[in-house]
Amino acid sequence: MVQRIGIYAGTFDPIHNGHISIITRSLPLLDKLIVGVANDTGKNTLFSLEERVRLTHEFFQTTPYKEQIIVEPFDGLLAEYAQKHGAIAIVRGLRAISDFDYEFQMALMNRKLSPSIQTIFLMADFHLMYVSSTNLKTVAGLGGDISDLIPPNVWKALCKKYQQQPQQPHE
Repeated sequence: MVQRIGIYAGTFDPIHNGHISIITRSLPLLDKLIVGVANDTGKNTLFSLEERVRLTHEFFQTTPYKEQIIVEPFDGLLAEYAQKHGAIAIVRGLRAISDFDYEFQMALMNRKLSPSIQTIFLMADFHLMYVSSTNLKTVAGLGGDISDLIPPNVWKALCKKYQQQPQQPHE
């Protein structure tokens, strides 16, 4: 039986509940999902590639989905990475209309590069539409409590980066 493999790629600096929602909601459509943590993104990251992979992997090892999710670093073109892994789909999350314009262009380019790989767009959960790694880092860096928007291991790592005492995470 051929496995339906999907790729969900991003910087994940850091991974947050919006990412996790897209990942878990894509799982019924796929047999395996590879969470590709991008190395060369042009972004100035807070966490190193190794830290981002470790934090993401650690979190998913605590979930019922750990057998279905593979977390690994990747470099280069997403379409080539997906092809190399035999993926049938690239999973992307959308928060707003502005995301759609960018993601639509990327999906068309990926389709040109790898016509057999489909792009699956999933809308962000309504209560997480405002969440981005950038705004979470900004708030955490200024001492704000975002523990209810990220996994506990990520909250601890953010507090350590910003040399803050972690508060008790929200449930």
